[in-house]
Amino acid sequence: QVQLVESGGGSVQPGGSHRLSCTASGNTDGSYCMGWFRQAPGKEREEIAVIDADTTTYQDSAKGRFTIFKDYHKETLLLQMNNLKVEDTAMYYCAASRDYCWTRQFGYWGQGTQVTVFS
Repeated sequence: QVQLVESGGGSVQPGGSHRLSCTASGNTDGSYCMGWFRQAPGKEREEIAVIDADTTTYQDSAKGRFTIFKDYHKETLLLQMNNLKVEDTAMYYCAASRDYCWTRQFGYWGQGTQVTVFS
């Protein structure tokens, strides 16, 4: 089992920056792909970005504004968010998979952390 705990959520003004963290624990050996997702009220969960040993993939909503990266020493996944918009308001989730990202088979999820962007 892999446990994922997100942190760093909060409130920020439009145009601001924020960083989310996701710490993995448990049997993390063989965890190849990790990613960030989000779900806004009344909307379906959407992928933001995923990363494995070979590739990093961003969805259109994140390109140019968000950066996903890993601190391998601390087994932490991070999401740097810049130029935040009101429409970025959502619950943000971290996910992990024992497969490569192209399979999109995420078996482990965190509990989520709320990001609210308001003026």
